[in-house]
Amino acid sequence: MLYSKLFPKTSKQVPADEQSANAKLLEQAGFIKKHMAGVYNYLPLGLIVLEKISKIIREEMNAIGGQELLMTALQPKEIWDETGRWQTLGKDNMLQFKNRAGGEVGLAITHEEAMISIARSYLNSYKDLPVYLYQIQSKFRDESRARFGLIRGRELLMKDLYSFDTTEEAHQEFFERITKSYIKAFERVGLKVRVVEASGGVFTSNPSLEFQVLIPVGEDEIIYCEHCEFAQNREINKDKAGDKCPKCASPLKVSNGIEVGNIFHYGTDYSSKMNFLITDEKGERKPAIMGAYGWGVSRVMGTIVEVSHDDRGIIWPESVAPFRVHLVGLDLDDPRIMGEAEKVYRLLQAEDIEVLFDDRVGVSAGEKFADADLIGIPFRVVISKKTENGKLETKKRSEKDTHFYNLEELIKEIKMV
Repeated sequence: MLYSKLFPKTSKQVPADEQSANAKLLEQAGFIKKHMAGVYNYLPLGLIVLEKISKIIREEMNAIGGQELLMTALQPKEIWDETGRWQTLGKDNMLQFKNRAGGEVGLAITHEEAMISIARSYLNSYKDLPVYLYQIQSKFRDESRARFGLIRGRELLMKDLYSFDTTEEAHQEFFERITKSYIKAFERVGLKVRVVEASGGVFTSNPSLEFQVLIPVGEDEIIYCEHCEFAQNREINKDKAGDKCPKCASPLKVSNGIEVGNIFHYGTDYSSKMNFLITDEKGERKPAIMGAYGWGVSRVMGTIVEVSHDDRGIIWPESVAPFRVHLVGLDLDDPRIMGEAEKVYRLLQAEDIEVLFDDRVGVSAGEKFADADLIGIPFRVVISKKTENGKLETKKRSEKDTHFYNLEELIKEIKMV
């Protein structure tokens, strides 16, 4: 991609109506544009990052047997009435309205009812199970106060998977498998998470597991132990920092956290209400055993920026950066330097290395470097009159030191990461 053609360019103005680092930096760097409170447009750079995050969680879900589909965001009142949630959860959180025919519909905040209405049309016998169905789709939540940029919005991109089993043992085995899969997916996008015990919230009376990134700006408060796996949400644990860990007796710590994923034991809560019955091996009809597994794609994007930035801009992990290399051309009014920069640009592309080439003429080195730091691409490679000896000035966004490589060495360095 040529920076001269990229839409849009970075902005020198910090968004005045944003408080969180992710909203400020992503908008200033040209990844997103606020549409209204809690609703953001994803611009070309932002869409690339969003798709890379989606690809990672999609690969992990497919690896454990997930099958992807895509359900409508429009939800008819009738299926929500089967669970009784149209008047409870729906009234508090859902955008509900009437269509021109007078039918009541809402924009999905979650898809349990929709998924069951599909599954019960095709799944009848224990021989049909287990089945794990997921989608990556927008959810719409009528938040009373949208805040923290992409972390708590009114429109969000989410991966939600639903499991259907005939036995509690089979459900528990999958629950443990997806827990490990989630941890791996978060590692791949550059986030370190704690698995935290929590309530089922508005979705179920059963306990749940949350995947929390411990960070001072998080909305949740987590009680955890540094010496063992114990961690609980403040909503189910009132211990204070310094109290003894119930598992290993070490002093507990308290931190804020951002919830980036959650997994729920539903049991037969929803299947029994919606008459989703499966014939078991004895010929008896019983409600299917269900679980639900959420992974916040857009929230992950915002959380990465909250965790990984400095006073100059974003620092993207390799796995989700919009490009691998930010090629900065200086002295491009000299045809020889421009020719050399274009040559390096083409050769990097030929090696399947994604490159953003700042090909602007007449823009100062300071402005180009500031833009590169703000956008946050992992490798900055500079070509100028000072690099005519065949060595390319290279700096990782996450590091302070500059190195000099020839093109072959540079390609090797980039591909090693």
